[in-house]
Amino acid sequence: MEHNDGAGGSSTDELRQRYRLEQQKRIRPDGMAQWRELGEELDRDPFVEPGFTRDPVVEETTVVVVGGGFAGMLTAIDLGKHGITDFRIVEKAGDFGGTWYWNRYPGCMCDVESFVYLPLLEETGYMPTEHYASATEIFEYSRLLARTFDLYPHALFQTDLTGAEWDEDALRWGVTTSRGDRLSARFLVLAGGILHKAKLPGIPGIDEFAGKAFHTSRWDYRYTGGGPTEPMDRLADKRVGIIGTGATAVQVVPQVARVAKELYVFQRTPSAVGVRNQQPTDVEWFESLQPGWQHDRIVNFTQAVTGAQPAVDLVSDGWTEVMWVDTQRGSGSEHDLEALERIDFEVMEAIRQRVENVVEDPETAERLKPYWGKHCKRVCFHDEYLPSFNRPNVHLVDTEGRGVDEITARGPVVDGVEYPVDLLIYASGFEVTTDLHHRLGFDPKGVGGVALSERWARGAHTLHGVLASGFPNLLLISLVQGGFGTNFSHLLSESAKHVAHIIEACVEEGIVTIEPDEAAEEEWLAVLLGVGAAGARYFQACTPSFYNSEQQAIDARAARNLTYSGSLLDYIGYLERWRAEPDFAGVRTRRAEAMENG
Repeated sequence: MEHNDGAGGSSTDELRQRYRLEQQKRIRPDGMAQWRELGEELDRDPFVEPGFTRDPVVEETTVVVVGGGFAGMLTAIDLGKHGITDFRIVEKAGDFGGTWYWNRYPGCMCDVESFVYLPLLEETGYMPTEHYASATEIFEYSRLLARTFDLYPHALFQTDLTGAEWDEDALRWGVTTSRGDRLSARFLVLAGGILHKAKLPGIPGIDEFAGKAFHTSRWDYRYTGGGPTEPMDRLADKRVGIIGTGATAVQVVPQVARVAKELYVFQRTPSAVGVRNQQPTDVEWFESLQPGWQHDRIVNFTQAVTGAQPAVDLVSDGWTEVMWVDTQRGSGSEHDLEALERIDFEVMEAIRQRVENVVEDPETAERLKPYWGKHCKRVCFHDEYLPSFNRPNVHLVDTEGRGVDEITARGPVVDGVEYPVDLLIYASGFEVTTDLHHRLGFDPKGVGGVALSERWARGAHTLHGVLASGFPNLLLISLVQGGFGTNFSHLLSESAKHVAHIIEACVEEGIVTIEPDEAAEEEWLAVLLGVGAAGARYFQACTPSFYNSEQQAIDARAARNLTYSGSLLDYIGYLERWRAEPDFAGVRTRRAEAMENG
């Protein structure tokens, strides 16, 4: 039966068909293999002076934390709150900040309200300047956190971890780095970050381009001029191409459009772009907030964007408006499923109507309309992206879902047309669902020298995404079998709290080693599969993205590499209940006293 859903006069059957056609255009046989790494030249850190050296560090420590973004910093801060100050933080970048260290492209800011995104605001007393903090402000806030909690003396910057191996005799992790460091740690925390390893599209000829090229996370202001908050004056005579139209490009395009001679935006899949409505912070309101306000606001936001519909929407922005109803988890009657589908259509139709209202050229507007469900990709919010396509120097090159065909020495080629450019900017994002050891850049070896890649060759084995059998005293903060949420910092804060609690309990109770039972890991996998089944029907109709591993066929291995796809608050509930039990459930431990008596 055909139903009219009120979405622009289209029936649900018509929209289903349109969504299906748009999905099929974009499904590729190479799946995740369509992406490639940056390579040494493009991966170089543009924010540090070359030639940095230091003496190797050789020491024993209680904890080595890999990663200096929010995940690693919050873990270290929580360890300090538990009285554990004997730790090292190993970080590839030249400072703290993680993704906010690397992403300094013009216009970069967080799409989640700063009052719920920036952690520990009450502890630092910091007031964000705007509702949506810029990358510059978040990076500086990261440094403020590091100073406030005295993290700098623990950090080894501009350092890659090259190996980590469990020593069964010493019951410690032996860690080596690119700087010749040799660290012996009782616990190893992998907090490499959710958006850590940048990727490029594997376009034929990408290495043949003769002009300037860089990834947005390695922005070269020496070439463009200006800075994150200053106009890029050196682009006035330049033809610029941007490959990608996701969350990064939505922020970059308006900045480049203002200054470049010509800008070509190469689109595979249009983003859904709602109203951001940026505003300065109301100082009087901020100063009136009562103790405990941030925790309450964070929980309220997560409730709102997971369909829990709190009585009062404290944040009340584009996110909570779009996500107020969870339309992906209908498990009732066919009538109820259709009702949720119509709600989803209506939300997305409003976003498509905004494109039509803002973009003056009808053909360009039609090509910028997203035809996919609101949970299929991360919705964007911006007030300047769509108007940029009204500028005479900005040209949308829609690739009809295929992506750029090839790149020559002069520039990208689409449908046989070459687009000569002076600068190519890759707004192609980060690896999210690739193998964990690949994203980390090293392959930990556990009991018996078995590498993580070998142990997880047929899929991940964890308890809550945090502990892994065969790898004693290894603690993970990642999306692999862990939680997921719109507000990443909420997930990272709770994960860091959980990791620090486990380490503190082991130290206080004389637990020498801890790792999960395989039976407990399988029980957790069953939970993941059960929760994931509710949304499987929805995601079958989605366009390819990192959310669904580019719609690559699900094999037994991929079926284990799940994320907890239910509410982040439900995932946090699993962690809290586990911590509240008198003994660690589902884990094997060895205690110092028992070993001495044995």
